[in-house]
Amino acid sequence: MISINELDYVKRMCESQAEMIPGGVVYFITEKSKVVWKKESKIFDMKSMDIGFDLSQHNLRLKALEEKKNVTENISKSKYGALKIFEEPITDENGQVTGVFCSVFLKSHPVAKAFKNFAPILVEMFPEGAFFILSDLEKVTSVQRSEKFDIPAIKPGVSFLDNPASVVSKAIQTKKFASENIDALGDLGAVRMATYPLCDEDTGDVVGTFGMIIPRGVTVNLKNMSNDLTENITGVSSTIEELAASASEIHTNEQNLDNEIKQIISLSEEINEVSSLIKGISDETKMLGLNASIEAARAGDAGKGFGVVAQEIRKLSEQSRSTVPKIAKLTDNIKEKVESSSKMSQNSLTSSQEQAAATQEITASIEEITSMSENLNQIVNSL
Repeated sequence: MISINELDYVKRMCESQAEMIPGGVVYFITEKSKVVWKKESKIFDMKSMDIGFDLSQHNLRLKALEEKKNVTENISKSKYGALKIFEEPITDENGQVTGVFCSVFLKSHPVAKAFKNFAPILVEMFPEGAFFILSDLEKVTSVQRSEKFDIPAIKPGVSFLDNPASVVSKAIQTKKFASENIDALGDLGAVRMATYPLCDEDTGDVVGTFGMIIPRGVTVNLKNMSNDLTENITGVSSTIEELAASASEIHTNEQNLDNEIKQIISLSEEINEVSSLIKGISDETKMLGLNASIEAARAGDAGKGFGVVAQEIRKLSEQSRSTVPKIAKLTDNIKEKVESSSKMSQNSLTSSQEQAAATQEITASIEEITSMSENLNQIVNSL
């Protein structure tokens, strides 16, 4: 308790310390329930509690006056924010409680207290700039702009109560971190909004929020590039698959052609064998014709007709024999051309095999790039 004789000292002490309290303070003295003296700091004032204000007429209680003892009270919600109140009874010479000395402190979260110190430094560390917001339970209390990014419409005093779906409202309601990606915020383009609830260290109640808004221009551009890359890779992959199918078909056709050429070579060799057989028959026929001529000459006039036949047989034999080299030459030419075609076919077959292998390697590389593109998309979406 404070003696009425000590009030002058208390007043002087309060006047000297009012500006030293970090979050601000209001001191007042009452006679019964009526305010008779008041001292407030520059950064915090309860204007309704001016000198002459009677608390009892506004259904406000001074517990220290009623209970005649020191009282400490935490008020988590008021139009001024979270408050901490110390009430101490004032006694007269007879020890009777005649009034109350009251100290009202505006409770500030450590983040709110340090906002003006860290916000100007931290806000410039974002590549595209950032915008920091500090709020109580109803409105914006402080903002910090960066050189690269600013939102003029958001300033101290702006209320967010008319937008219960905002991330600020969500953070207050859920007592949890809340964030949202917005594709377009006016002329600012895509942004990300994030808010963290600030809770009273004593009660655990939410007393305000700290939030930030950062532009997502680079992120959106990366996402668009990633989507375009994925789309283009998909198109290239489809083309490669078609090329691989064509290469496989060419490879099959080349194999079939190579088999056909080998059969032609085999047939050419058979033709040579038949030519050799014809040559042998021709030689035998010639010999038979010669023997027949000899026998016709021995027979005299009786063998003249047989001699004519023998002569014709020798002519046919000579013609057959002269035809065999021509057939052999043509067959050799065919065989030479076919063997040349076979070599070309083998080269084409090898090339098609190499093309198929290269296509498989390209397909594998495309699949790897596609996987990387998908990972890039996931990373961008998480930003």
